[in-house]
Amino acid sequence: MAKTLDGIRSIENFSLEDKRVFIRVDFNVPMKNGVITDDTRLKAALPTIQFAIEKGAKIVLASHWGRPKGPQDREAMSLEPVAQYLNQALGKEIILVEEPSSEAPKALLAGLKPSQIILLENLRFDEGEEANARDFAQSLAEYTDIYINDAFGASHRAHASIVALPQLIAQRGIGFLMKKEIEMLDKVRFDQESPYVAIMGGAKVSDKIDMIEMLIEKVDSLIIGGAMAYTFLAAQNISIGSSRVEKEKIKFAADLLARVRARGKKILLPEDHVVVTSLTAVESRKVTPTAAIEEGWLGVDIGPKTQATSSAEILRAKTVFWNGPMGVFETKEYSDGSFAIAKAMAENAAATTIVGGGDSAAAANASGYAEQLSHISTGGGASLEYLQGEKLPGIEALREPKRSEMVRPQ
Repeated sequence: MAKTLDGIRSIENFSLEDKRVFIRVDFNVPMKNGVITDDTRLKAALPTIQFAIEKGAKIVLASHWGRPKGPQDREAMSLEPVAQYLNQALGKEIILVEEPSSEAPKALLAGLKPSQIILLENLRFDEGEEANARDFAQSLAEYTDIYINDAFGASHRAHASIVALPQLIAQRGIGFLMKKEIEMLDKVRFDQESPYVAIMGGAKVSDKIDMIEMLIEKVDSLIIGGAMAYTFLAAQNISIGSSRVEKEKIKFAADLLARVRARGKKILLPEDHVVVTSLTAVESRKVTPTAAIEEGWLGVDIGPKTQATSSAEILRAKTVFWNGPMGVFETKEYSDGSFAIAKAMAENAAATTIVGGGDSAAAANASGYAEQLSHISTGGGASLEYLQGEKLPGIEALREPKRSEMVRPQ
């Protein structure tokens, strides 16, 4: 087990039979008009739930969804579509409980059949959840014998079901997804094998400063794409046309380029681009011959030369970490660069290949190569914070105190 998990028990360490097991999952999945459009997080949670079923637990599943503002959002932000999905995936009757803090869950658990699982309605419908309120946590604790956190993607939030609740439960630990997330991300933080290549993309340099600072000490090569690349090109006085740039970060980008090169490490910036006159003008799309972009054009993806150079770098690596797409991959015509990165990672079967959640996870899943990668994180913000060395409240709340920290009786 990764050293981050010292003092933290896993679901296999508990006797679950006939116990009321509260599993905090992350079912904050994309939905449109009540239809789940990406079930990645749901699939990732199934192994822990299946294990609890096999061990004879009385299961309570709990998650948040979205950011409800009040009672008017209850219908649109209900977990009813998730209940229907789980019914099909698990072959169990899923009982959706409207009021998690009521007496209903406790009463239902008393007579729960092996064919039934309780799913609590969207935890954020209760303001005590985001407030990390002890009284809300106490109401959940009243029907919890064992607490399992399998919601890595929510574990950077100090919310009641993530922090206050496990602090009230003596038997607490992690599920299989949480364990895998930490063990795989620890390969990026602590146990990376060289050559180590990191690919950074996405919209803003400012969102990735701490991550880049961490990576330049560890990587052999850094590939930069996406909109953030235009700030680095601007720092070298290369024309970027109408492309997005963070003017206040140009000096940082210039300093970073100098620091990376001073360390004898490689940094790869786009050599060519896919450009358009506007995001919606797909028909105007063309490829630039060089890294320069003419006035009136904006970059939406890395070009073929950049794809080839980046792929070659990835194919020689032993560890590859990717965070942030190479372009506006949601538009099919602007997705080739991100998909080329996923393809190269998939083809390097000898490497540990990790995708750091968020939009890059969505791009990897859309590419068709997800199954061939070592790990795609289910946590966007949680992955970033964890990799930057921050302690996640949801992990720390599970840790058993060391003997030296325990209060001795007087």
